[in-house]
This record gives sequence, structure tokens and C-alpha cells, in this order.
Amino acid sequence: MRPSTSPQLSVLEKIGYSLGDLAANLIFQTLMAFLTFFYTDVYKISPGSASFIMLTGGFIGAIFNLAMGAIADRTQTKWGKFRPWILWTSVPFGIIALLAFSTPSFSESGKIAYAFVTYLILVMVYSANNLPYSALSGVMTGDMRERNSLSSYRFVAVMIAQFIVQVLLLPLVISIGKGDKAAGFEKVMTVFAITGVICFLITFFTTKERVSPPKEQKTPLVQDLSDLIHNRPWLIMLGLTVLVFITLAIKGGMNIFYFKYYLTTASQVAFLDNLGFGSLLNSLESITGKAALAEFRKPGSAPYATASVVSAASTLAMIVGIICSKSLADKIGKRNVYAIFLTLSGMTLLVINFLPQTAVSTVFALQTLHGFLYGITTPLLWAMIADVADYSEWKNNRRATAIIFSAMIFGLKVGLSFGGAIAAWLLSTFGYDAEAAVQTESAIQGIRLLVSLVPGLIFMGGATLLLFGYRIDKKMEDKLELDLQARRSALLETHN
Repeated sequence: MRPSTSPQLSVLEKIGYSLGDLAANLIFQTLMAFLTFFYTDVYKISPGSASFIMLTGGFIGAIFNLAMGAIADRTQTKWGKFRPWILWTSVPFGIIALLAFSTPSFSESGKIAYAFVTYLILVMVYSANNLPYSALSGVMTGDMRERNSLSSYRFVAVMIAQFIVQVLLLPLVISIGKGDKAAGFEKVMTVFAITGVICFLITFFTTKERVSPPKEQKTPLVQDLSDLIHNRPWLIMLGLTVLVFITLAIKGGMNIFYFKYYLTTASQVAFLDNLGFGSLLNSLESITGKAALAEFRKPGSAPYATASVVSAASTLAMIVGIICSKSLADKIGKRNVYAIFLTLSGMTLLVINFLPQTAVSTVFALQTLHGFLYGITTPLLWAMIADVADYSEWKNNRRATAIIFSAMIFGLKVGLSFGGAIAAWLLSTFGYDAEAAVQTESAIQGIRLLVSLVPGLIFMGGATLLLFGYRIDKKMEDKLELDLQARRSALLETHN
């Protein structure tokens, strides 16, 4: 008989859990893909100031994240340790997300102060929400295969959010704002905020915590931190998380700049014509009316339309990759699958570095292939972190799920902060000027490097770190699961 801590999760519970990531990623994906663009091209903050905001605010938020892990592990309510935080932060998350993408009319220094405060509060509320949410996956079940399945559900939801943000956000911003991107961002973020609150509430009401530390466990915070420092798989995963999210922040943040400034507008217009984009607009206008899509008839809108089309193909390919992920991980283990496909996805980015400014179709094909290869890795990161929590329990006879996840989300925040700040700083260094009609050759070539060579090499470095440093292979996964199930069963019998 399967121990009670390792049940088969229902489809309803998996979907309910996944909606929490859909909610969070409507905001998270917007931050990753468009925050630099929003600050520099919409709110008209200098690249240097944007870099300062993202680096400083993100680093403070990352430090808070560690404290949040200790708080969540010590939370005791009738709903469990982690689910209550999803409930408590749902409405504040929606409100601050809307404020962070609003554009009140202040002086230059006032804009910087407003952007800094709203960004800092947003990343702190994100920690208070997403850390317990992530840790929840480690206590819903102790079954490794069920965790792989849960991660697949979760990251299909992530890809849906990514599709909405990367494919539909810019068209919606331009269309709803009637060319006014500031007004468009505000209206779209209002919809995202309301949707997010509803999804968080569904997650709270449909999930259940089942794996918990022994009632007599009272672990001092110093002991938790000592366990982390001596946990080699955790150290490797921390380094990997930082590298992956530096890469995602750089590549994601620079994507729109790449289409706007590197690829030629004429080649993008030709690409859209070959795809039948004009016919698609005609069909949509029969439903929405001509005024709704008038902005996309203007030649200057081609980069935004091309970026959305390429993102659509890449995101759909990611979903296919996610679907393939579980079966591969079950056969050869999460570590090997992650390292192999992160390397391959990095190699596709390296190839983009050598393409001319007219190679839109080749960019489309490579980004689609990259999406599929990276999609296979996407569910595995968080499933491996849950395995690290199991490893810590197996090694130390103490369970501290949230602080392990908090350290990983600390790495995520550091990666995003450094990646976003590096991208904004390098834009400034390369001579990017948001007000300039034509960018310098240095700025254009810098943008090319930031979406190809730089992220590709970092991805491959992360894969090397994992393959040669992380010891939880398929054999170790099976041992952890069997040993911990036996321990938990014995504890249940003792208490009964």
C-alpha cells in the first residue's frame, strides 16, 4: 500500500496548483521580458537608472527571501505552513503589480524613486507569495513520479502565461492603448492583476499539504543554515539557478530590442507578408473593427508583430518540450536530462550570434528549436529542488522545505536582478539611447551579443556545473524515495 504522504494527486489538485504559477508568471514573465523596455522606452528612465533599480531592489528582495523561508517553515495554521501565504498575499500581489507598471507624471528623480519603491515592494510580495507556493510542491506528495507530473502541469501553466505575455502583451498594449504604450500597459496589467488574484484563490482552495516534519522537530534557524551550507546538491542548485536566471533575464529583456533595432524592418515586413500576417489582420478586423488593430498597419509596428510571432512559435515549442520532459526524466533522471538539453538550447543561441540582420526566418526557426530544447528542462529545475529538500531530510533527519526553496528563489532573484541590471548597464555602455531614431553600430551589435553569445555560453556553463557537481542521479532519486517512504511509514505507525 502507498504511504499516505505519497498519494496519487488528482488532476483537479494538479490543475489547481498549476494555476498559482499561471498567476505569478503573468507578472514574472512581464518583469523578465519587458521591465527594461518599460523603464527605458515607456517610462523614459535612463538605462543606468533602470540598472540601479533592478540590481538594488532585486538584491534587497533576495535577502528578504531568505528570511521568508525561515518564516514559512515555522508557520503553523489549520491550513498548513505554505497554503496560507498564497491566500494572504493574493490581493497585495495584484495591487502592487499594477502600481509597478503605472506611469505617474513625476520629475526624473521622482520617476526613479517611484519605480524603485514599487519594484522593491513587488519583489518582496512576490517572495512572500511564490516561495511558499514553490515549497508547497515539496509537501503535497513524497512520490518522485508524482512530483515530476506535478511539475509538468505547473510548467504548462507557466508556458500559457509566457505565451500570453510574450505573444499577446505587446499587441494588447499597442491596441488597447491606441499607440499609447503607457496607457496600454496600465490597462493590460489591471486584467493580469484581477486574473492573478482569482487563480491564487483557486490554488489555495484545491491543494493540500501532506508531507510534514515530525511534530517534535524544533530546529533552530542556525541549524537550518548549517544544513544548507553542508548540502552539496543545494550549493550546486543555487549556482545553477543564478546562472539560468541571469541568462533568462538578459535574453528575455533584450529580445524586443533585438527585433526593434538589430533585424531590419524591411526583412521583418517581408517575413510577416510570407506568413500571411496581413490576411490575419483582415480576418481579425472583421471581428474587432479596423480601429482596434490600426497600429499594426503602420510600418514601424513590424518589429513588435515579428517579436510576438517568434515568441508564439517558441512558446508552443516549449509546451511540447514540457510534455516530453516527464518521460525522459523518469527514464534517465532529472540531472542528465537537464544538463543535456540546457547545453543543446545554449548551442542554438550561439548560432544566432552569426546571423545577418536580414535572417528573420532563420531566427524564427532557431528560436523555435531553442524553445523546444529549453522546454524539456523547464519543469525539472523545481522538481530537483524538491529532491534536494528530500536529500536534506534523508541526510539530517530534519525537514526544512521552505528554507531550501527560499535559497533557490534567492538565487532566482539574484539571477534576475544581476541579469536585468547587466543588460541595462551594457545597453548604456554600448551607447543605447531610447530617444534616438537610429542606434549606433556599437549599440546594435551589443544587442545582438546579449540575445545570443552571452546567454548561450552561460547556459552551457550551468549545464557543466550540474553534470559534474550534482550527485542526485536517477539511482540516488530512487534510493531517496524508498528510504524516506520507509521512515515516514514507520513514524506514522509509531504515532498511531
